[in-house]
Amino acid sequence: MIRLARKALGCAVMALGLAAAGAAQAQEEAATVKRASELRDAPADTGRTLATLDADSAVTRLGDRQGPWVKVKAPAGTVGWMHMFDIAPATSSGSNAATGAMRGLTSLFSKPASQKTTTSTSTIGIRGLDAEDISRSQPDAAAVSRMEALRATEADARQFAKQASLATAHVDPLPEPAPAPGGQP
Repeated sequence: MIRLARKALGCAVMALGLAAAGAAQAQEEAATVKRASELRDAPADTGRTLATLDADSAVTRLGDRQGPWVKVKAPAGTVGWMHMFDIAPATSSGSNAATGAMRGLTSLFSKPASQKTTTSTSTIGIRGLDAEDISRSQPDAAAVSRMEALRATEADARQFAKQASLATAHVDPLPEPAPAPGGQP
């Protein structure tokens, strides 16, 4: 009975250690800049540029994220925001303690090392607007005015098409969609 309790306690301590190591790793993660990019002081394209980072620069990804923007620390110690499309996980051999421990633990339940294959995958998820975001939103008349100022007139569009040697093409309109079952729009 005592042996069983010791084993359970040992497993619990090991699980807590792995969880703590995983949490520490999730807060800071080595990353690489995919292409020359700007480190910004705010999570937006309008943020002031703090530094320009070259492609393949090493950065540290911090735990903060706002939409598609990720907080990172540059090699010089400057902390700012980068778009998540501009960074990728660092290509490392996975030598940190948590990764090594997890590999050892999972190797007990998986194929022999000679049969293992490793594939690096990069994924990105961007959250959309939810009901709370929409209810808090405010109209931005200045942004609409700036957008309207960019509108091209028909004459400008025809001149552009002529300069680009574009030809007129007739396109039939799409057919009306079939009504939804149950009479719903």
